[in-house]
Amino acid sequence: MTQEELFKKLIAHCKEYGFIFPSSEIYDGLSAVYDYGQLGVELKNNIKTYWWDSMTKLHDNIVGIDAAIFMHPKVWEASGHVGAFNDPLIDNKDSKKRYRADVLIEDWIAKQDEKIEKECTKAAKRFGESFNKEMFLQTNGRVLEIAAKRDEVNKRMADALNANDLVELRQIIIDCEIVCPISGSRNWTEVRQFNLMFSTQMGSVAEGANTVYLRPETAQGIFVNFLNVQKTGRMKIPFGIAQIGKAFRNEIVARQFIFRMREFEQMEMQFFVRPGEEMMWWNKWKETRMSWHRALGFGDDNYRFHDHEKLAHYANAATDVEYNFPFGFKEVEGIHSRTDYDLGRHQQYSGKKIQYFDPETGESYVPYVVETSIGVDRMTLQVLSAAYKEEQLENGETRTVLSFPAPLAPVKVAVLPLVKKDGLQEIAMDLVHKLKFSHNVQYDEKDSIGKRYRRQDAIGTPFCVTVDHQTKEDGTVTIRERDTMKQWRVSISELEAIVAEKVSMRQLFEKLV
Repeated sequence: MTQEELFKKLIAHCKEYGFIFPSSEIYDGLSAVYDYGQLGVELKNNIKTYWWDSMTKLHDNIVGIDAAIFMHPKVWEASGHVGAFNDPLIDNKDSKKRYRADVLIEDWIAKQDEKIEKECTKAAKRFGESFNKEMFLQTNGRVLEIAAKRDEVNKRMADALNANDLVELRQIIIDCEIVCPISGSRNWTEVRQFNLMFSTQMGSVAEGANTVYLRPETAQGIFVNFLNVQKTGRMKIPFGIAQIGKAFRNEIVARQFIFRMREFEQMEMQFFVRPGEEMMWWNKWKETRMSWHRALGFGDDNYRFHDHEKLAHYANAATDVEYNFPFGFKEVEGIHSRTDYDLGRHQQYSGKKIQYFDPETGESYVPYVVETSIGVDRMTLQVLSAAYKEEQLENGETRTVLSFPAPLAPVKVAVLPLVKKDGLQEIAMDLVHKLKFSHNVQYDEKDSIGKRYRRQDAIGTPFCVTVDHQTKEDGTVTIRERDTMKQWRVSISELEAIVAEKVSMRQLFEKLV
């Protein structure tokens, strides 16, 4: 099964089991907008809890806020979004489809990496155990030729983006003979800029209305509240402000399921530091954030850093945490050194002094900022991609399982009476009522116990508890563990403590401190 086929199966699985639905589906949907179903919202909330608590509880100097989506229009002038929040757009004249020019080039670069990997795979089969991949990459003529072309194109793209050279971007597409995925033709328009912000009107009548924007990021709500939080919280630098909230971008090409959407959710933390110390903190936050991802246990090799060659107008350093999705390594989180750009611009545009008096140095200054920004939806897709498995069992059957880390699982435990008689249902329901005060619990009595296990595997429930006739005799139940399918008996009186320990966020947090 190819990675593309695997991804299609994952998307279908998400809909079938109540994780994610196309928005407004009865009206044929709305492009790049999705709704979270009953299990999807639980998974997403658990991811947000993992992030929020790791920021605000594990760090003494980070607090949270919840800023409004609508902000004064001058906020977006000061931030540079009104004038500079653009993507390079290009159309194919034959298919009439619209693309981001830089994404077309990035996809071409990714294909060169795939070619190199195929050469390595063929060589590994040819040379067997004596194959040295590192040496092969450094000496094979075909690989070196592909890598040199890839690096040349990557540099040309970075230079063109930094110089805002739209003509050169189109020329790269022509030189690389990049075709439209739909028409297969190279009949391209010129490249032009496209502003990504959604605008709307605020006011009682259209004539007297003011243009306001749906925020394209949550960070600016933190910056304009810097003084409010610093003074009321008596915060001392270095300190951070965290926020989870919706953002909106009129993406040219929204694709790959919930990876790139027009309405999405962000988890952002802005960390305020002394000027000159930003690179030290940038490196520290790189390590901290990578540890947060790897604590989930999806394999350290599936994560990597990717440093930006084109820096945003506000940054002096930027890197992405990338995860190996079924469609390749893609960004999940960005760590940026934003300098004093944001606070400085808001100070300039508002006419208000936005500075911090440092009692240790006796100086007042505009703080520098290190940002960590992670997409909730991308993180949800990453967890789903990593957890989705199709396993061949010893008896010849195949089971589909979502191997979520137990603290993130939407349903923590399922309670199943072995049969629907002899008072087993009543005992099972009593267990549900005891457990539901602490955990999301499901009760299921339909079909054979084997089919019920499979249903719970498919939604990622880490533990199933079966009530049988022995329960009536000695007060014990059977616990079945999802990943190993091992079963053991425990006393009902011990059950709540056992489940609580295994699904607690604490087991993740202890890896971070």
